[in-house]
Amino acid sequence: MTTGLVLIAAILILGGVIATVGDRLGTRVGKARLTLFNLRPRRTATLITILTGGIIAASTFGILFAVSDNLRTGVFDLERIRRERQIAEEERDKAKAEREQIERRLQTARRKQEAARKRLATINEFLQAANDRQARTAAQLNQAQTRLAAVQARFQQAQDRFQQAQAFLKTVSGQLATLRTELQQLQAGRQDLIRQRDQVRVQIAERDQEISARDRAIAERETQLLALASQRADLEKEVQDLQGIRDGSVTLFRNQVLASSPPFKVVDPTAAPQLVNQVLLQANRFALQRIRPDVSNLNRQVIRIPNSEVEPVIQQIQDGQEYVIRILSARNYAIGQPCVLAGDACIEVRAIAIPNQLVFPQGGIVASAPVDPTSLTGEALAELILRVIAAAQFRARQAGILPEQVVIADDRSETVVKFFKEVEEYNQPLEIQVAAAENSYTAGIARLELVAVQNGQVLFSTQAALP
Repeated sequence: MTTGLVLIAAILILGGVIATVGDRLGTRVGKARLTLFNLRPRRTATLITILTGGIIAASTFGILFAVSDNLRTGVFDLERIRRERQIAEEERDKAKAEREQIERRLQTARRKQEAARKRLATINEFLQAANDRQARTAAQLNQAQTRLAAVQARFQQAQDRFQQAQAFLKTVSGQLATLRTELQQLQAGRQDLIRQRDQVRVQIAERDQEISARDRAIAERETQLLALASQRADLEKEVQDLQGIRDGSVTLFRNQVLASSPPFKVVDPTAAPQLVNQVLLQANRFALQRIRPDVSNLNRQVIRIPNSEVEPVIQQIQDGQEYVIRILSARNYAIGQPCVLAGDACIEVRAIAIPNQLVFPQGGIVASAPVDPTSLTGEALAELILRVIAAAQFRARQAGILPEQVVIADDRSETVVKFFKEVEEYNQPLEIQVAAAENSYTAGIARLELVAVQNGQVLFSTQAALP
């Protein structure tokens, strides 16, 4: 607000001054009866006044463009901004339309689920009615059986009523058969209703899974939108980094370890910040030497790390376990990084605390592969052995061991070549393993050896004493 008022006042004062000067200049030119371009003195004075007005307008625009970045953007970049905004709005409308379509499908699925639930309730009512009817039929059956027993007793007691009792017995027997048939039909209907109920339950479960899947799809779309926005910001930042190091050779790479502490265990929690600061100081010196090899003051700070990333590391190493702290480069940096030359602490790093734990026990298998020397050429066999070694190195890195701390076959190519010749000369199928020669910890050196095994028996290896 204050800057705008000052700008307006300056423009008004400058316009008044230039107008006054132009007026006086025109008056003097008129009085002196000077001529330009063979014009009359009056025309010359008018031309001087027009030029003065143009200077006022030009100076006004010059001041506005020099002071206001928003005005320059509005005048020169307005059309580009409108196109970008239109594209963003089209993408937003497209995402919104997709979301509305998914919501409509979700509503349809929910309506189907509600209809299925109503159908299940109807089937349960029918099942309950069938159960009641079966109970009544069973009671009638018991009554009929009781009446049959009574008739048989009366038949034994009164011979003269034999014909009447026999007819009654046939009637009761017919009723009993009818009731039994009806009972069987009810039982079959009951089984059908139970199967239908189970089918409806399965359909409801499938609908619930479909609804859950669509809910997850909606959440994933929203997550993708946020991820795209984050990726766009990261890409813009990466473009700026690449433009900054375009003319130099990269000397610090992303995720490169700048400093690593020896294994330690925090006994006094107050000492944790000091341990982290010592590793950060080592990383700062390493980064400074790589970016400016000619520097003499190694205490100058060039790395930068937020306190929000340092505090979790300090809290983590206070649990009494043994840890290793490593400082990694967050991005690529080149020799003679411009921001470092300018005196800024611009080398972004991140700190991690890794528990110093047993990664590979002695004799543990890190990587393996079956091989048949009789069916492979020398080149194929060598490539297979190299792939097994690469797999072991990758697994060691994944476990937190630094690449330079992985030593395979005493780190001598002659040992690997000798092992390769032994495998090539062995004319039977076997298995090549990469095993730990000793207990390997996160912060230590992982000494790995090549072993040839057949049916669980060690044939030969790059270390004779390997267990």
